[in-house]
Amino acid sequence: MEAIMQTDRIEKKIVLRATRERVWQAISDSSQFGRWFGVTLQGPFVAGQRVAGHITPTQVDPEVARMQEPWAGVACDFHVERIEPMTHFSFRWHPGGDAVQPGTPEEQMTTVTFTLADAPEGTLLMITESGFDRVPLERRAKAFADNEGGWEMQTRLIAKFLVLPANG
Repeated sequence: MEAIMQTDRIEKKIVLRATRERVWQAISDSSQFGRWFGVTLQGPFVAGQRVAGHITPTQVDPEVARMQEPWAGVACDFHVERIEPMTHFSFRWHPGGDAVQPGTPEEQMTTVTFTLADAPEGTLLMITESGFDRVPLERRAKAFADNEGGWEMQTRLIAKFLVLPANG
């Protein structure tokens, strides 16, 4: 059987040793999200609204923070789609933000979805980013590769964030 390479979607799963409530706060509260993710947002996440921000190095891992430093200050807008407390949070954004020019059409955005489920060891977090086939061909492969590695790193960052004593 031949393996088919997925080019339109990135999927990551991690079981976090935290309650669903704690994980929900870490992904849906824009301040908490920003601390582990590496972004400063100018407001809360509200369904149907855009929240502007800029990349700032993560506060939970000095090594990753150093890797993020070259992008510090780069604009990063989140267009919040759905918020279903304790189960689903999704937004649209431009992948590979450092290559996005002002005025890039919204139809070139991808959708990032966080889904929570109970797991015996804690909470299962599923992260999906889809819509890469809408990204212009000249940017698509790099945006996909960058975000594939980025989401792998982000799963480790949220796990670290959730064990910090002062993450509220």
